[in-house]
Amino acid sequence: MNRNTFKTYVLLAALGGLVILIGSYWGRGGAAIGLAIGLVFVGGSYWFSDKIAIAAARAKPVTEQEAPELYAIMRDLTQASHMPMPRIYMTPDMQPNAFATGRSPERAVVAVTRGIMELLDREELRGVLAHELAHVGNRDILIGSVAAAIAMGITFIARMAMWGAMFGGGGRDNQGGNPLGLLAMAILAPIAAMLLQMALSRSREFEADRTGAHLVGTGEPLARALEKMQMAAKKIPMDVNPAQATAYIVNPLSGRRVSFAKLFSTHPPTEERIERLRGRSF
Repeated sequence: MNRNTFKTYVLLAALGGLVILIGSYWGRGGAAIGLAIGLVFVGGSYWFSDKIAIAAARAKPVTEQEAPELYAIMRDLTQASHMPMPRIYMTPDMQPNAFATGRSPERAVVAVTRGIMELLDREELRGVLAHELAHVGNRDILIGSVAAAIAMGITFIARMAMWGAMFGGGGRDNQGGNPLGLLAMAILAPIAAMLLQMALSRSREFEADRTGAHLVGTGEPLARALEKMQMAAKKIPMDVNPAQATAYIVNPLSGRRVSFAKLFSTHPPTEERIERLRGRSF
């Protein structure tokens, strides 16, 4: 088991631990209800993840006649990795970027922006597509959906606990509960869940970099692509819902000035990704 995979398991376990922690205040019933509601909402999002992401990005399918190089590279990569050919889409955005979605390799979609086709050379594009195919093969859509379900359950239970504390509800069986402690937990638990979810997303980006570089035999093409895309993302704005930003290979909101940007980033620092890609043998 490599470091990134181990980190994924640890972060998922930590999210699950938060559910148990909150449940110890509110009771097993509250934890179960909150988690069930989270699973229903995010399960639906996972089941229709491809349609949601495609619609949000305004992506359109492209044929092999329209993008022969894109198809040629993807066909070569899928044959090398023994994976089915994903559906290929393109968005009208001029910011160079890409994302993958779909609940399984058989339902996968890989989408690229118009800008990426104009910026990257063939080898750099190959590195990016290998990264996106790695997300599909590593089942990152499923992992992200499970994490989101747990985080949503935590938020729901925490809100129940907060209202209980505000209107006189205590902890277990309404006896011996500390309303202030319960209120603090209700506020801090969702923040902790969000930070863990973001750390999980960053871990999966590192793993997709590693897997994609292994597929093409070197990390250099993807490293060069990341350099170009990061610079362009800071200059070329992109209208993306923050909830969808995690899907892209480079944070499409990089150009926005946000306080505590690194702390609340869903992507690892591009410089660190490039350093890892260039510092390893594949």
